[in-house]
Amino acid sequence: MPIKDSVPFKMMLVEDNDGFRRSLAGFLRARFPSIVLAEAVDGTEAMEKVESFLPQLVFMDIKLPGQNGLEVTRSIKALHPDINVVFLTSYDFPEYREAARECGAYRFFSKGSSTSQQIQDVVEELWTKWKTSWVQSV
Repeated sequence: MPIKDSVPFKMMLVEDNDGFRRSLAGFLRARFPSIVLAEAVDGTEAMEKVESFLPQLVFMDIKLPGQNGLEVTRSIKALHPDINVVFLTSYDFPEYREAARECGAYRFFSKGSSTSQQIQDVVEELWTKWKTSWVQSV
């Protein structure tokens, strides 16, 4: 097995809605069976898991108990600028899109209008970029 295939791509879901989180996790695991996936329900848990898990991609909700997703993203990007954060939220407002961009988010998707194909495409895009940069660094 080539070394690049032995290092897993890690994703984290930060979402307080259990049903949506489970649904997204199920989709991601079905489509990308070799990923390693962590989940968090609030900002505190997200930051703890980011530090121990070091994902390449985080799907982030905006409305979370305690810290909101924008604050958590600022913290993640300050500590780990290479982690990609993709917002996936029901709160599709221009001011949130702008704030997400300012926090360093890679993409912003609305739960109501984004498709599974868009989610799949962004994962494939980031996974390919990560593999390429990882192989070059070895």
